[in-house]
Amino acid sequence: MSSSVNDIQDALKQLRLAEASTELPHLLRQAEKHSWTYMELLTQLTDYELSQRESKSIQRRLNWAKFPYYKTLKEYHISEQTSLSQRQLIQLQELNWVEQQYNLIFLGPPGVGKTALSIGLGIEAIQRGYQVIFVAMGELMYLLKTEEFTRKSQIQLNRLRAAQLVIIDDLMYMAMDQYEANLFFQLINHLYEQSSIILTSNKAPDQWSDLMGDQGITTAILDRLLHRVEVIQMDGESYRMKHKEKIFKS
Repeated sequence: MSSSVNDIQDALKQLRLAEASTELPHLLRQAEKHSWTYMELLTQLTDYELSQRESKSIQRRLNWAKFPYYKTLKEYHISEQTSLSQRQLIQLQELNWVEQQYNLIFLGPPGVGKTALSIGLGIEAIQRGYQVIFVAMGELMYLLKTEEFTRKSQIQLNRLRAAQLVIIDDLMYMAMDQYEANLFFQLINHLYEQSSIILTSNKAPDQWSDLMGDQGITTAILDRLLHRVEVIQMDGESYRMKHKEKIFKS
């Protein structure tokens, strides 16, 4: 019996059903214990293979996303964000805007939850089967400027351009020169009507031209970003300062 099971396991591996091959002995024991029919055994075997593939696919997409930390929407403190209702959060969580290639712009001072909300939506999108990339603006500029001669930058930017949801954190955190602004425009132009973009920034769009140094490029970027967009002004006290921890407890 064991040799025939090994033969079946080898055959499953050749059919690229590696997860089913590994689980087969356990499922056979369960089938004998619970008197499964052949159909029930095959169903359990194929369901296990599919579930394991999906789990690995999600983990692979999470690794590619490069989130700075893992925090789902269930952990997001919506009660501390007065500019966003629970109903609006649920609407964002449904991800219809990704399917329709809408953009989101989260504006507000540091600490009000812009990045955390972006990550939560990104994780939700990955669990729904979307490919997501998270990148801070400083890192994005480095990738764009080194793409021509760095293989690592080429790989990351290829994944970014192929993603269905691109999250750019801390946009306009620092000023750009004309060369950097042009590289950024080329990226936005490529993503336009192909991907959804989430931008977080502490500067409103009407201030971006001051930091880009080129009114024409700024206008072209805004024209594409604001074509289909929801701008959410987030306010309130910094979550980090409100919940800061001290060495000496009072």
